[in-house]
Amino acid sequence: MQAYKDQIRAFIINNFLFDSEENTLENDASFLEQGIIDSTGVLELVEWLEDTFAMKVEDDELIPDNLDSVDQLAQFVARKKT
Repeated sequence: MQAYKDQIRAFIINNFLFDSEENTLENDASFLEQGIIDSTGVLELVEWLEDTFAMKVEDDELIPDNLDSVDQLAQFVARKKT
């Protein structure tokens, strides 16, 4: 699971936190509450998840419980990959 977190964290920092340092993003920080990702960013994130982890994100899975932090994303990917 740590490998998933590392990949997700790197993607978020590189694509949404251009001027931020890596250590400023907590793994449990809400992307929506912190203003890190907006609705367009969610689409970009989902496309990246599908390409990177060779998985399909269904419409009913597009919920904050799955996509709103590094921790939640890593758990979501782990569930999808098993």
